[in-house]
Amino acid sequence: MPTGKTTAHFPSVRTFERPRNVDGSLARLADYFGANVFDLRAMAKKLSSHDLETISKVMKLGGKIDATLAERIASAAREWAIEKGATHYCHWFQPQTGTTAEKHDAFLWLDKNGYPIERFTGKELLQSEPDASSFPSGGMRSTFEARGYTSWDPSSPMFIMETENGRTLYIPSVFISYHGDALDFKTPLLRSNDSLNKEAVKTLHLLGEKNVTSVITTVGAEQEFFVVSREQAMARADLRLSGRTVFGKRPAKGQELEDHYFGHIPTRVHAFINELEVELYKVGVPIKTRHNEVAPGQFEVAPIFEGSNIAADHNQLLMKVLRTVGARHNFSVLLHEKPFAGVNGSGKHVNWSMSDSTGRNLLDPGNTPHQNLVFLTFLCGVMQGIYDNADALRASVASSGNDHRLGANEAPPAIISCFLGDTLDKILNAIEAGKGDNVSAERALLDLGVNHLQHVALDNTDRNRTSPFAFTGNKFEFRAVGSSAPISFPTAILNAAVTAGLTKVNAKLTARAKGGVVSPEAVFEILREVVRDTRNIRFEGNGYSQEWRDEAARRGLGNLADTPSALGVWTDTKKTQFLVETGTLTPTDLESRAAIQWERYIKQRLIEINVAVEMAQTGILPCTLGYLSELVALGDSAARLHISTPAQKLAGELGQLAVRFETSLSALRAGYDRVTSDDALDHHALPKTAKAIAEQLLPKLEELRTTADQIEALLPAGKWPFPTYQDMLFPAD
Repeated sequence: MPTGKTTAHFPSVRTFERPRNVDGSLARLADYFGANVFDLRAMAKKLSSHDLETISKVMKLGGKIDATLAERIASAAREWAIEKGATHYCHWFQPQTGTTAEKHDAFLWLDKNGYPIERFTGKELLQSEPDASSFPSGGMRSTFEARGYTSWDPSSPMFIMETENGRTLYIPSVFISYHGDALDFKTPLLRSNDSLNKEAVKTLHLLGEKNVTSVITTVGAEQEFFVVSREQAMARADLRLSGRTVFGKRPAKGQELEDHYFGHIPTRVHAFINELEVELYKVGVPIKTRHNEVAPGQFEVAPIFEGSNIAADHNQLLMKVLRTVGARHNFSVLLHEKPFAGVNGSGKHVNWSMSDSTGRNLLDPGNTPHQNLVFLTFLCGVMQGIYDNADALRASVASSGNDHRLGANEAPPAIISCFLGDTLDKILNAIEAGKGDNVSAERALLDLGVNHLQHVALDNTDRNRTSPFAFTGNKFEFRAVGSSAPISFPTAILNAAVTAGLTKVNAKLTARAKGGVVSPEAVFEILREVVRDTRNIRFEGNGYSQEWRDEAARRGLGNLADTPSALGVWTDTKKTQFLVETGTLTPTDLESRAAIQWERYIKQRLIEINVAVEMAQTGILPCTLGYLSELVALGDSAARLHISTPAQKLAGELGQLAVRFETSLSALRAGYDRVTSDDALDHHALPKTAKAIAEQLLPKLEELRTTADQIEALLPAGKWPFPTYQDMLFPAD
């Protein structure tokens, strides 16, 4: 049985160097960034100028690739990939499992004479047909209707992934059913980007900016994670199977001294992150920042902003490479939202904004009255979308792991609200109150003191860690996303919500337009209406407080405290109509995704309960009873010799805990059998089963854990059967 005893041996730091140039000198970062990406630079060496121009437009603006062009691109990609040592290709996609999927095919083919050749055709590039029956479908199709299709997404460039034994060409793809239903997370994101683009361009045209041709959403997703010794993680079944510790006593020192945040990066971790960054740079992931996070053993890396589709792909790559490179350094990288009780959990702050075809950030305050009207219009469009669709945004981040974070004193509450900062909040309050009435929009802005709003906003917008959706100078930070979650889905829901908000604003603008353009004065009046209508979604205070929960209830804001509560949103047609109207999800998509998320929550919780029962029965209870028998024997011996010893007192205390532990274990097993006695995964019973697990089983699991942690505090270190929190969170550097 593995023990929690630490040893004198620690894995050595993996020897690693940055890439070198041909002359042996160390390469600069810019020399190898994107070296394994078939981007426009690489394509320019393999395609004609006409083909390059065509694919460039498709990558930036969308569109389809015809069969003849696909043939030439496939030939160029094959030649480029083989030159770099690739032997296989795969369509890389995002099924609704939370991870990515890939099926590798060799470039190998046999000619008519049976001789081997290397081939990759346009048809093979455009589409593949993996067996879809084993992926989540939410009852969308029967097992015998197994066809699913991956289709190349040309807006996200192909790239080569390296392993120690080979290289493979990855083709970012969508995953759809035989009937065209979305089976993945990427398809809704692409749809939402298209709908937001159209509505945002319409807004700009109504504001007089006819030169703008497109708008994209941009994202920079911060990634938090824990790093622990791989040997210790593998010695704990809960970490291996569920991603979090279901038992574990808090160490004597946690994060109380606040000395880990932004502190010295431990040497072994630094070596790991150095290699991580090089691997990511080669596939074009622009990691910019690395630092220690708040909790011991916790770290963060963050990229430069990119278009949301590519940012989502890159975040999936980041999570994949974190694990593979971590293993090379004898680390297990934990992406679960709450792997350790008693210390901060991990989130994935999705920093989100919009950028138009001129390169302007639409959420960047300006230096002129017109620029500020544009900024305020889009700010109001965002607030309208969040106000109307807050519950769907909450549901988009719902998961069993995130239930450990949301609402705790380390993460935003489950109540969705917008934080704008004191200055912007005062400006909107003044607009609503009517300051600037009966004067020009320019005069109104001057009266508000915000003719140069850019400097005012940037200097006066603080970070509010308690807000789930905070404006931070020139972007919104969606802080409620969990660390293990693919960002594609919450970003798609956010895009759709903002699209719906802009649609409302555009209806008001269109009604006041003359010659297709709205006067600044009319825009100002419309902004006043939107500010008034969305006032309840704005909150500048402490989101952790009970006062805010009470106030949010008075405002009519939703408080979907856990996943079973949140997932009910997907079956409420009033709350999901905006997703259908924006084309983000179809009614069939919504029905299937609701079932998939219910099922995933149930399975994850049952895994946690099963692993807790196993660890309790085969590890904790035997070692507790073994030590108890030693104490009893020692006490009996001491009594016969008339020697005073604390063994009997300790035995009494441990005996009571052992009885309580066994009682809790029996109750948990009985509750598990009762909840799962019917077909727990029958699609009609999913909400009921999930609610029963949350209300009946999780409290029993917590009772079992509480007693186990008390037992751990009494057992000698060498007798506890698992690596402890202290072992894992405070290793030698």
